[in-house]
Amino acid sequence: MNILIIDTATEACSVALEVNQHVYKRFEICPQQHSQRILPMIDEVLKEAKVTLQGLDYLAFGRGPGSFTGVRIATGVLQGLALGTGHKVIGISTLAAMAQQAYAQNQSEHVCAAIDARMLEVYFGQYQLKQGVMRLVGEEKVLSPDEGSVLLNSSKVITGVGTGWLAYPELNVTGKIDVLPDVLYPNAVFMLPIAKALIAQGKAVTVDDIQPVYLRDKVTWKKLPGRE
Repeated sequence: MNILIIDTATEACSVALEVNQHVYKRFEICPQQHSQRILPMIDEVLKEAKVTLQGLDYLAFGRGPGSFTGVRIATGVLQGLALGTGHKVIGISTLAAMAQQAYAQNQSEHVCAAIDARMLEVYFGQYQLKQGVMRLVGEEKVLSPDEGSVLLNSSKVITGVGTGWLAYPELNVTGKIDVLPDVLYPNAVFMLPIAKALIAQGKAVTVDDIQPVYLRDKVTWKKLPGRE
């Protein structure tokens, strides 16, 4: 299975390409530069692997949650690539990607991912390992740190990942969550196991059916007086 995955949903920008069981990857922290960096990064890994887009089987992207602009960039780029190749596509949770990284690097099997969503809220999801892949427990949510700490008080989660923990220490008010300081942003390379599992389940779709996930309907900026 040959698959390309891109992610621009947070301050990080990443690409992962698996071709004939070899993985080629790029990862950068580059706030507000995703639109300039993502296409060159894709080109770099394709050249390194000596493969073209047409030589792939599937395309995938970090479908959110994350910044509105970042999620839109990845969605738009993936749409362009898929329309040009006809490949089926997979949308992968950015929260699940960080949970997968916690398992890969720390052997954590119960993980809570929390991304700073601004406006005193976090994008929040709990995950549990099943057959080598992190599976969502319940639903992904956008909520206040206090609401998150209440949910965690009775959960089995023992590891925390994402920028939400640093932005809102009250999320870990009990102090029982082991927060991994090195897992702050989603990375496309850790989306590979999730993508393969979803493909095996028949979850790959046509480009017309991909759906970004924002979790929040309200915007993150204030309207001018008289324009509410």
